[in-house]
Parts: sequence; C-alpha cells; structure tokens
Amino acid sequence: MKMTPGKLAGMKAVSDARGVIAAAAMDQRGSLKKALAKESGKDVSGAMMEEFKGLVTEVLTPHASAILLDPEWGIGPSKRRSKNAGLLLAYEKTGYDANTPGRLPDLLDHWSVRRLKEAGADCLKILLYYTPFDSSAINEFKHAWVERIGDECRANDLPYFLEFVGYEEGADEKGLEYAKRKPEVVAGAMREFTKDRYGVDVMKVEIPINMQFVEGAKANKTGQVAYTRDEAKQLFLDAATASTKPFIYLSAGVSNAEFTEGLQVAAESGVRYSGVLCGRATWKDGISVFAKEGSAAFRAWLETKGVENIRNVNEAVRPASPWFSVYGAKSADEVG
Repeated sequence: MKMTPGKLAGMKAVSDARGVIAAAAMDQRGSLKKALAKESGKDVSGAMMEEFKGLVTEVLTPHASAILLDPEWGIGPSKRRSKNAGLLLAYEKTGYDANTPGRLPDLLDHWSVRRLKEAGADCLKILLYYTPFDSSAINEFKHAWVERIGDECRANDLPYFLEFVGYEEGADEKGLEYAKRKPEVVAGAMREFTKDRYGVDVMKVEIPINMQFVEGAKANKTGQVAYTRDEAKQLFLDAATASTKPFIYLSAGVSNAEFTEGLQVAAESGVRYSGVLCGRATWKDGISVFAKEGSAAFRAWLETKGVENIRNVNEAVRPASPWFSVYGAKSADEVG
C-alpha cells in the first residue's frame, strides 16, 4: 500500500503522534440549529452558529488531533483551532428529503473538493445514510455518488473520510428490533465501501451494536437484551473483518458515558480500529447553557465538563491502533 503525497500529508495532519485519529466533530447544522432554537426560544442566526462552533473548536481542539467542521458556518471557527489539530471539512448538505425514499444524499451547491482544499481542509468528509437492505435502485444511486466523490478526492490528492449511518424506513432505530439488525447494517456498509473502487481512505462507522440493549451494560436502563456482552464483542469483530481500510467510530449522538462504554467493549473484543470522530458526546449537554446563559457561560462549561468529556473519550481510545497499521506498516512514512 502506497499513498500519494497529499493524502499522506492529510492523514498525518489529522492523526496524533501515535497515528490514531482522536478528532472532535462540530459539523452539525440543521440539528444544532433546531436544538439551539428550542432551548433559546428564538430564531438562530448565522452569527450564533459560528460562535457556538468557534467556542467548541477553541476549547476542545487542544485535546483533539483534528476538528470536523462544515464550510457553511465553520470556516471562521476553523481559524480558532489549536495548532496541533488538523481540519476536516464536510461536503454534503445537511439532512435529507423525507418525502423521497432512501434518504438520498446531496452536495453543497457552492463547494467542490478543490474549494474545500483551498479553504484549508486536510481531509474531506461525506455523510451517507446507508443500509445494504435497501432496493438496488437506491443503493446503486448511492454507490455511484460515493465513487464520483472518490474520484474528485483522487484528482485533488485529498484524503476521503466516508461516514455512513444505518437506518430502516418505518422502524424505531433506537428500539430493540432494530438493535438486533444493526450489526449487519453496519457490517454490510463496511463490506461495501472498503472496496478500492470508491477511493475511501477512512470509514467513519457506527458502533455495530446498541449499548442500551447489551446485557449488564450501564447504558441498559430497561433490562431488554439484544445481545450478551460476549455476543457484543463478537459483533465488533465480525464488522471489523469486513474492512480492509482504516475505520474510526462515531458517537451517533449518544451520551458521553454510553459512547465510552461502547469503546470499552470494542477494546475488550480486541478489534483493530483507528480512533474516533466524536461530536455530540462531548458538547451537546452544553447547548442549553449557550442558548440560555450565553457565550461566557458556555465557555466555562466547555472548559470544565466539555474537557472532561473529551478526556474520557481520549482515555477510552487508548487501545486504538494507528491507521497505517491496517496496511502492515510501522509508521506513516512507510506507506508514503
């Protein structure tokens, strides 16, 4: 495995000294705007979005290897990141058209990979809602879409991070029945997008189980069980064996405690993952502080609870493996 100079430089920029990706995510747009509006009881301006993102970036990036932002409200905040932190920029539009089947993706109108690179991106990130159980018409649309972006990243020599989020139309995706199907949704997506044709450099994946339905887990508040702890560990390994590329875990909006407990199960399983890109598990509980008490109070919250949250994640990610070890290399330079 050999990487081109630009892709290698980008991967180094978003990794820590070990070669592990311990990145913070702050590219939420539609969901963040709704949450801020709900808590503040007023319309949310672009300036408010930028200030929220800027504070998260400024306070948390000294404890992260990189920050993921969006180009809509994140370019200014990206300048406030710590010198140690690389920059990933999102390329997709937020959300999806609920009236069209398949949760189809779309790209930002006024951006390209070239323009994102010119704006300072070390790596590009795309989010895709995906299930291997959708119709072939829907999934062929998505496969071709991912391929086109892969070619655009190759042409601009920029690393390509693909984030996929599983779903099932009409199902309660937080419920027990979907929890039982989730492992194959995650593993099926990893199996597909690890193929070289897509040009993906890092897969950003969900934890393949729902910790709220693991027997004996702290996150299990109902007593309902989809898997024992041993079964959960095996499901981590089953998903990982589908991948020939580095992959990292996303927090998917769960609490800090639930996410770190999931990473502990990953460590127990011995799965070889290359880090995390963690957003809401570190800062979402501060949304109401910002909305109701203002920037100074939110900064104080971030400097205490937010830093505590990201340190919890960093501690949980210690067993992660360097991204280049997937290729049998002992250092990043060996794949250059």
